[in-house]
Amino acid sequence: MENYLDVKHTINEEKLKEISLELKSGKTVLFPTETVYAIGTNGLDHDAIKKLYKIKGRNFNNPINLLVNSIEMIDSIAKDITELEYKLMKAFFPGPFTIILKKQNIVPEILTAGLDTIGVRMPDSKIAQKLLSYAKVPIAAPSANISGKPSGTKLEDIIEDFSDKVDYIIDGGITNLGIESTIVKIIDNVPHILRPGSITPEQIKQIAGNVVVENTQLPSSTLKHYQLNVKSVLVYSNNTEKMINEVISISKKYKNVVIMSFSENTNNYINNQVIDIGSKSNLAEVSKNIFSNLRKAEELKPEIILIEGCESKDLGLALMDRLLNACNHNYIEV
Repeated sequence: MENYLDVKHTINEEKLKEISLELKSGKTVLFPTETVYAIGTNGLDHDAIKKLYKIKGRNFNNPINLLVNSIEMIDSIAKDITELEYKLMKAFFPGPFTIILKKQNIVPEILTAGLDTIGVRMPDSKIAQKLLSYAKVPIAAPSANISGKPSGTKLEDIIEDFSDKVDYIIDGGITNLGIESTIVKIIDNVPHILRPGSITPEQIKQIAGNVVVENTQLPSSTLKHYQLNVKSVLVYSNNTEKMINEVISISKKYKNVVIMSFSENTNNYINNQVIDIGSKSNLAEVSKNIFSNLRKAEELKPEIILIEGCESKDLGLALMDRLLNACNHNYIEV
């Protein structure tokens, strides 16, 4: 495939430079970041950004964030940056952290849905950083999923959706983190988490002294991204036995059930199809594979998908946020 570049083991610098320049000219590129795969193009090109919306089937009232690779690039697209905003960027850039800043006029309004702010992230991904370095423009880069589907953390999950829609594909294997970035906006000099991610409230509080976690778990949340097309229920209790019993009780009402279970609990569901999502003592690994496991569960075409939840704390806050979205907020706490 002429427009496919495999960088899982080695990087072809010349080919990557070529793709970067094509991206700058308005072409679209599917590429890995440390969080999830993204579809990128020149973040200052109105027509190229319009293509991104169409490729994803994304509503034009849903803003797209920009990837950058330096403070200088941030200063070129954002203004009136406060001391606290710089402090947070210094602490968490590069990494899975997006901050909402006031935009410069150079940023196309189509990117921000007419708002006067722009989400900015500096990725901690060698491939993303090289694309930015060669292209020398901020990259508009929404997650690589058709709107309404889980984000892609490995190319195999998404290539069918995009192989005939994007100009270039870069295969970097499985992404390191698997959950989209934490989104923060400073309101009255206090960081507000609009979307939880790998950077936790506790980490932000250490830098800022205070933090507010917005209720992103409301069904009306503007940051809701995807829902499973199969009836699904998220079940949680701080008492593991109660949670297992509730999952079993619900499963008995259906003939064809898929249960997404932590490794420690899989033996309790021997009469059902079970997807082991990983150990509850290693939520980083669970998060890394959660989107692939959601896709796997859906592909089995059950009557219902039952998912074990975890405590909404630290990385568990981000994990539960994504699972609530996937289940369309069908949630039972026992």
